[in-house]
Amino acid sequence: MEDIGVGWWGLVASLTMVIATAGVSLGLRLGLHRDVTVATARAIGQLMLAGWALTLVLDETTAIIWAWLWAAAMVPFAAVSATRREPRLPGLGWMTTLGYLLGLGISLSTVFGLGVMPLEARTLVPIAGMVVGNSLRVVVVASTRLIDGVLAGRYEIEAMLALGFGRRESVRRVAAEALRLSLRPQIETTRTVGMVFLPGLFTGLILAGVEPLDAAIAQAVLLFLILGSAALTGMVVVTFGVRRFLTSDLLLVLPEGSADCRAFSPVSTQRWRAGPAFRPLEARSRCRGCRLPRPRSGMRPLE
Repeated sequence: MEDIGVGWWGLVASLTMVIATAGVSLGLRLGLHRDVTVATARAIGQLMLAGWALTLVLDETTAIIWAWLWAAAMVPFAAVSATRREPRLPGLGWMTTLGYLLGLGISLSTVFGLGVMPLEARTLVPIAGMVVGNSLRVVVVASTRLIDGVLAGRYEIEAMLALGFGRRESVRRVAAEALRLSLRPQIETTRTVGMVFLPGLFTGLILAGVEPLDAAIAQAVLLFLILGSAALTGMVVVTFGVRRFLTSDLLLVLPEGSADCRAFSPVSTQRWRAGPAFRPLEARSRCRGCRLPRPRSGMRPLE
């Protein structure tokens, strides 16, 4: 098979589509031309750097420990990226790290432990990168949907707490909906692969001269690994993330910077826990930033 070499000229030629995108932004006044330019420049620089580094890591004379270090370094970088994209969820960094360690660890153990693929640097680094990269999207969507769900359903959560429901029952619907919405794109990708679009690994293997059937099997393996790892990572983030909005005494703590974070009169309200002995419990929603109680019906802001 003839070697497929794009070369620098191919890279320059592909930039015509970037120029067209910037032109559309300027023509329609979308304000995206600067973002498109910066994203393109960053993509070129990052890919060139990654290509140079992988040339050293994937060299046959290089010890495989460097490939493991590369894969391990992806986890904290992805955790920092998730935290920057959704800073409203406290502790998202360590939650993402824990989810990645579980999801990526199980995925790599399945592939290499069961002998599905040979344990080599050329297989370890790409598989780890695709699993972590796709799981990052799930983490960001899950955390964002979780925060929005808590804000939208705060009255429902408080009502359930007032009726005596526990922590898990009060936030179950919000947590389940956040995880469901975050996994839906990956499920749709798995459902339509091969019919609507051809994923990167499949096309890359075909371009490299691999038989189409072998490429399809390899792509199916990777898709299932990504789906399982994304589900596990998202579940960890949602499970631990929802706990950040309920204190030990079952007070609902709103995210910092939410719309309800205003100076309202600190009036205590009472709620009652159902049980053999009805006893009043103080229940006030607070904003994580200002720690002031959230307004309830009938409460007016201080003048």
